[in-house]
Amino acid sequence: MNQAPLFRDVTVYDEQEACPYLEGEMARLPLQIPCPPVTPQQADLRFAAGQRRTGEFVYSTQCSSCKACEPIRIPVPQFRFSRTHKRTLSRNGKILMPYIGPVVVDDQRIALFNRHREARALGRSESQIDVHEYVWAFQKSSFDTFEISWSIGNNIVAVAICDQGHSSMSAVYTFYEPSLLSRSLGTWSILKQVEYCQATNRDYLYLGFYIANSRKMSYKSRFFPHERLIDGNWCRFELPSE
Repeated sequence: MNQAPLFRDVTVYDEQEACPYLEGEMARLPLQIPCPPVTPQQADLRFAAGQRRTGEFVYSTQCSSCKACEPIRIPVPQFRFSRTHKRTLSRNGKILMPYIGPVVVDDQRIALFNRHREARALGRSESQIDVHEYVWAFQKSSFDTFEISWSIGNNIVAVAICDQGHSSMSAVYTFYEPSLLSRSLGTWSILKQVEYCQATNRDYLYLGFYIANSRKMSYKSRFFPHERLIDGNWCRFELPSE
């Protein structure tokens, strides 16, 4: 995917590397400093162009031989909660206490992130991050970034780092307690982000990349309707008829 011409971003890194999503593939994910500064309206345009954020940098896939990564978004006004979604919300809603505000950096969140990443590595070895890496990845940002987190008692069990524009929101990274699999916290956290977008009158919730052959990324297609950016066009996918 090529960068949209309306952005004049400054590239600080552009090398091929092992794909973080598909084993055996090579990826090109240039890191860029966003220019001009990101206003809420600019954020909407960047999300729609398929851009993602890590730290203060933006990136999009520019792989020469692979198009497996498809940016995916939920059109919020058309989204309908299924019976399964409603059960998931009901099962957790009376227990989990929410926090919405600036990104918090503390030992509990960093430990939760590391537990989640280790559980989600699915056979791949990933080193743990420390406080400096957590600050760099999530708290430092060129966007309007905030956190939605949930706790049971005094224990944080799920954290969603979000970037918001004028009429859309991007789910930067969501992590949760891997020992609570029966609560479906991954699905639940996305549903709660949809609810936040509905409450704040946003048109889209961007979920990053959908990758059909990646167990870590394919689950995103289970939310309907959704749209995927394919060959420069957002294509709608409806719930399959039974």
